[in-house]
Amino acid sequence: QVQLVESGGGLVQAGGSLRLSCVAAGRTGSNYAMGWFRQAPGKEREFVAARNRVSGRRYYGDSVKGRFAISRDNAQNTLYLQMSSLKPEDTAVYTCAAGRAGTIYSDSAADYDYWGQGTQVTVSS
Repeated sequence: QVQLVESGGGLVQAGGSLRLSCVAAGRTGSNYAMGWFRQAPGKEREFVAARNRVSGRRYYGDSVKGRFAISRDNAQNTLYLQMSSLKPEDTAVYTCAAGRAGTIYSDSAADYDYWGQGTQVTVSS
C-alpha cells in the first residue's frame, strides 16, 4: 500500500504563489502514477495535474494550464505542485493521489487507489 501525506497549503492573496508537497511512503521503486486533484464547496472533484511515470510528460486541467506545474524529487518519493498566479477560484482542498500498481497515467479519479488527507488552499481577493 501507499501512504500519502500532503503539506504546504495555506492562505495566499490573489496573484501569489504556493507550493504543495506530497510525501509517499510504503512504496518500492516508482511503480505508481501520481497526480493532483482538488474540490471546492459546491463543485465536483476536478483534475489538476498528473505525470506520466514512464515518459515524464505532464498533463494539466484546463483551468490551471500555464499556472501550475507538477514535479517529483530525485528519490521519486515526493510529488510537488507549484502554483502561481493564484486566483480566488483556486480555493479548494487539494489532494494528491497514487494510481494502482502498473498505471502509467490517468486524469480520472477512478483510476487512483490511494489518496492523501488533503490540504486546504485559500486564495483571498
